[in-house]
Amino acid sequence: MSGRSDEQIWRIRESVARLHAELTRYRLVAWTAGNVSARVPGRDLMVIKPSGVDYDDLAPENMVVCDLDGVAVEGDLSPSSDAAAHAYVYRAMPEVGGVVHTHSGYATAWAARGEPIPCHLTAQADEFGGEIPVGPFALIGGDDIGKGIVETLAGHRSPAVLMRNHGVFTVGRDARAAVKAAVMCEDVARTAHLTRALGEPVPMAAADVDALYDRYQNVYGQRSTSPAGP
Repeated sequence: MSGRSDEQIWRIRESVARLHAELTRYRLVAWTAGNVSARVPGRDLMVIKPSGVDYDDLAPENMVVCDLDGVAVEGDLSPSSDAAAHAYVYRAMPEVGGVVHTHSGYATAWAARGEPIPCHLTAQADEFGGEIPVGPFALIGGDDIGKGIVETLAGHRSPAVLMRNHGVFTVGRDARAAVKAAVMCEDVARTAHLTRALGEPVPMAAADVDALYDRYQNVYGQRSTSPAGP
């Protein structure tokens, strides 16, 4: 690889290693479960967490570079057991630059029920554009999980899917966006659970959900502006 390619991959290794700390910070994972990956732009490669390594021991040098079949091409450790699933998502969804998997408690409880999280909150409308859907059950190790993710998210605005009897997978334009979606998914899943415990949620009109999603995606936050002309 050229020096420029080496530098690009090292920066992504650093980013992926650092973003794993967000999963533990927000209590989305336990022990060594869960993973973050990032696409290498312009290359048929991704960077992902090694399998079975403690979060405290994750560092740029032990992230694993894989091809888009999930096969390790750089690094001394075996990649995450979800590498093939992540790779399938990157092959099928070229707009995706990051994938995250967690077993966060409240969202995974909805996955265990095989029930989508209905949209009764402005925060969920903002981030997910409606309900958070449920994907099919699939065994770990191959790309069946990836196929389920892609099939379920097709036609959905949600960047998160609850894989039945398994956990949460999220996608984003980059790995940080996918981590944010995982954090927000657990947040709305917890509130949805509490709402159900208190009684029947008040529905939101579809038009309001659409308006909230559009505002959050296209207006909210700091937006760059072109400099004024002379």
